Amino acid sequence: MAPKVEIYTWRTCPYCIRAKSLLAQKGIEFIEHSIDGDREAHSQMSQRASGRTSVPQIFINDQHIGGCDDIYALNSQGKLDPLLV
Repeated sequence: MAPKVEIYTWRTCPYCIRAKSLLAQKGIEFIEHSIDGDREAHSQMSQRASGRTSVPQIFINDQHIGGCDDIYALNSQGKLDPLLV
């Protein structure tokens, strides 16, 4: 079964683009929640992300992974791929 990957983004955010690129390189499909100017969606993201307000915020199977630096760190440590199977 494929993992459920969700990413909250702003369209022009370079960190969002970078995080989505990593997922695309790995062939992972994801649900993108573009929250540009949507205060309600931003609030929902923040609640799910334990108060974090920056984008991107990434969730794998409803587990909060963090932002761009966090997903790249997991990848560098070899801990991302096991979450994606």
